[in-house]
Amino acid sequence: MTNQETKETDIGFTHEEFEALLDRYDYHFSPGDIVPGTVFSIEPKGALIDIGAKTAAFLPIQEMSINRVESSDEVLQSNETREFFILTDENEDGQLTLSIRRIEYMRAWERVRQLQGEDATVRSDVFATNRGGALVRIEGLRGFIPGSHISTRKPKEDLVGEALPLKFLEVDEERNRLVLSHRRALVERKMNGLQVGEVVIGTVRGLKPYGAFIDIGGVSGLLHISEISHDHIDAPNSVFNVNDEIKVMIIDLDAERGRISLSTKQLEPEPGDMVKNPDLVFEKAEEMAERYRQQQLKAEAEAEGGTENTDSYEQQEMMVAVD
Repeated sequence: MTNQETKETDIGFTHEEFEALLDRYDYHFSPGDIVPGTVFSIEPKGALIDIGAKTAAFLPIQEMSINRVESSDEVLQSNETREFFILTDENEDGQLTLSIRRIEYMRAWERVRQLQGEDATVRSDVFATNRGGALVRIEGLRGFIPGSHISTRKPKEDLVGEALPLKFLEVDEERNRLVLSHRRALVERKMNGLQVGEVVIGTVRGLKPYGAFIDIGGVSGLLHISEISHDHIDAPNSVFNVNDEIKVMIIDLDAERGRISLSTKQLEPEPGDMVKNPDLVFEKAEEMAERYRQQQLKAEAEAEGGTENTDSYEQQEMMVAVD
């Protein structure tokens, strides 16, 4: 009896209290948690990580990075401490499975959403092509460029290894869809040096029933059939041939959609001149474009209620001229 009392006195608490203390300081881990851990063993197929659990957690090599890993020591060093994502519950041996890839994946989508919100232009190398377009990696995520959004004369196969400027079209983590546009990036860059009402020289690159595609300095603009002439035109190929060099006026710049709208109709000195005498249209292009810009300015002033001020200014100019 005396010995038992002595032992309990030496211990300081009962067995029940000791178990309660263990429960209090025991770590409870759940899938989805992000926890700190230290690498203490690197193996060919993964690594053992000390996260404070009763048994060392296992990090498979395929979960070490969002990118392909051939060897564990490409990513980890012994005694390195970093964050890990708990991928699965304990197995029958009480061991948890960890992931670094999942953390990188979540943060990559967060960064991509931020870049899309900033309407940023990014650059990435094409690593593969298929029938639909080209494949790139953005922040480690696989992205797709549809063929209609690749703006180059090269065959798609020749783009592998080439770095392209890109804009975001779709960022959808739930559907794992990251869609980008090379055309939009080029058009936006070109648009920074263009203005509505400006006359530019372009080359006819394609003819469709609804209009002509004109190359202006490496980007494509649409000359819609309704903007070719004031006269009715049955088809663009009745006025233009592919590779024709022509003057066109910019009538709209839509950076968000990556579209440039063009016109020769607004450059006609007389209705129908693009059909009857295109050389005259190109000769008078800058003069007619200036007239167009003045009409636009006047229309804007009238829309803002500035008609009276404009008339007053014109009257003052006339009075000065008479004096």
